[in-house]
Amino acid sequence: MNDIDWRADIERAAQRLAAHRGAYLRETPLWKLSPDAFGLSTAEGVEVWLKLEHLQIAGSFKARGMMNRLLANDIPAAGVVVASGGNAGIATAAAARALGVRCEVFLPGVSPEAKRARLRALGAEVTVVGEAYADALAACLARQRESGALLTHAYDQPEVVAGAGTLGREIEGQGGLPDSVLVSVGGGGLIGGLAAWFGQRSRVVALEPERAPTLFRARAAGEPVDVEVGGVAADSLGAKRIGEHAWAITQREVRDALLLSDDAIRAAQVWLWKEMKLAVEPAAALPLAALQTGAYVPRAGEKVCLIVCGANVDPATLA
Repeated sequence: MNDIDWRADIERAAQRLAAHRGAYLRETPLWKLSPDAFGLSTAEGVEVWLKLEHLQIAGSFKARGMMNRLLANDIPAAGVVVASGGNAGIATAAAARALGVRCEVFLPGVSPEAKRARLRALGAEVTVVGEAYADALAACLARQRESGALLTHAYDQPEVVAGAGTLGREIEGQGGLPDSVLVSVGGGGLIGGLAAWFGQRSRVVALEPERAPTLFRARAAGEPVDVEVGGVAADSLGAKRIGEHAWAITQREVRDALLLSDDAIRAAQVWLWKEMKLAVEPAAALPLAALQTGAYVPRAGEKVCLIVCGANVDPATLA
């Protein structure tokens, strides 16, 4: 696992995905704003970048990794199968529809109805099983063994991590190199890809809900461990354990792993809607919450990039 040339894999992923820009993928906007736009009091010269990946066609960064996984493999007649809190399933279903193949998605009971409806609209066969992501994954693996379908993992396959890493490549191409990148962590596919791309050139900061601390607990234990998960972001940050690829990458490249309360996450989510009219899911609000609470304090002159990672949310919950 440590001998993977991640930057080369990310470049290959970008080449594969380039053919699907417009129909399945889009280059998402990068906003560069003053901290004043967020009501933040920071050190002099700080610039806040918002990478609006929630505007991705499939509604989250997952589109990159899921399509890369499908393009990099032969897809059997049984199609593809995935377990997901929602976003990876939506991205896989959208990729499968774009390629004309069958898709089956296993969801946990915690997944919101808005995500289930989106999956059905994309033509996926949806099965809801258990309460947590781990329950859905167990059922998905059993189904894959039975059907022979291509398994797309929500976060812990090299093609998925490399696909997520194309987001970092895109940020650098749009705006140059940020000093820091604040990113939410569930199973770790996104932070794995971003940390693999940026390495030590930017400070990548891991952000987790207090009630779903997969990376934080792994660091305390010295290895990936199972954790209890819950809270406002459990549908998308509800992995029970940090992925092996993300664990290896973050051990080398990520120094900081910070925890945020559900109240802080929810407040940032509502603020993004009310003040900027950005309708995002709780997982996408952790980077702003880190700035609003002072969990992360930028240095003078710092260019800090907030990854706004997903928008698969029921707008009625933002009132």
